[in-house]
Amino acid sequence: MDRCLTLALCFASALASAQQPIAPAAPQDATAAQPLPPIHELLLDVERNEKTAEAARKDYTYHVHLEEQNLDRMGNIKKTTITDSESLTIDGVLVDRVVARNGKPLTPDEAEEESQRIDKEIARAKARREKREDKGQETDSRGDVILPASRILELGAFSNPRRADLDGRPTIVVDYAGDPNARTRNEFEGIVRDLVGTAWIDEQDRVLVRGEGHFLNDFKIGGGLVLNIHKGLSFDFRATRINGEVWLPAIVDGQGSARILLVDSVKGRFRLVTSDYRKFRATSTIVSTNGAIGPDGQPVPNKTPEQSAPAPPPTPSQPSPPQRP
Repeated sequence: MDRCLTLALCFASALASAQQPIAPAAPQDATAAQPLPPIHELLLDVERNEKTAEAARKDYTYHVHLEEQNLDRMGNIKKTTITDSESLTIDGVLVDRVVARNGKPLTPDEAEEESQRIDKEIARAKARREKREDKGQETDSRGDVILPASRILELGAFSNPRRADLDGRPTIVVDYAGDPNARTRNEFEGIVRDLVGTAWIDEQDRVLVRGEGHFLNDFKIGGGLVLNIHKGLSFDFRATRINGEVWLPAIVDGQGSARILLVDSVKGRFRLVTSDYRKFRATSTIVSTNGAIGPDGQPVPNKTPEQSAPAPPPTPSQPSPPQRP
């Protein structure tokens, strides 16, 4: 499944509805006695911190394992597709480079095709970013328009703020309901208008860390040629805190029907799991993988040329020169 669709689902999940009861924070927690911040103020904090987090994400790469199950009308699995990728930032653009399909590393020809695809994707993202920024629109690294918190509040309403404990951290939980009568300025705003849901926001870091939800209506971009999401598509997104400095995607579960660019589609269930988070700098070397998954569930690193080359044979000892009498 293309990353554009994955990001759309993750964004949608930020505002989606919870199906399970929320565990209240422990009464002895000092933060539980503090008044909750106004929702508008909370969203502005999240907006600022997400921009900072995106800059920090450029220093990280991680493995992406995506499993898709296409179902028939009876709910039986017709086909399972597994894709393994490396998520990284190239020339300021976040991309997923496929390294294996269905457990098999790409062939040299497939790897070359993937490199060409990535080059085109980066070029399109740069062009899209430049075009939209020339119009005064704020975008992310891929050139997708960033919807400001003020506009989100015009497309729907947040309510029922409360505290909950999520993985041992105090979290503020808010419900969201899109306004079906709200006027959208572009097709992308329909994502927010057609959602009902709940978002989990880490109280200390003020970033989105979980969301569950579903779409109330069919949603299309470009008449369905770019993106086509069917009513009832549901998903559960979770993030994880890495090195105490950045939140990165951890798991995205979903079920329903969606299609992007008439090529990538899901009609059933999907699960995206990330792992092997690595931080790198310009002077560092990223250890790539061969696309295979080891018994521990982690990607298997490629061997360096030094590791792959056979050990040189031992040098035979030279006999000592004869001693002169």
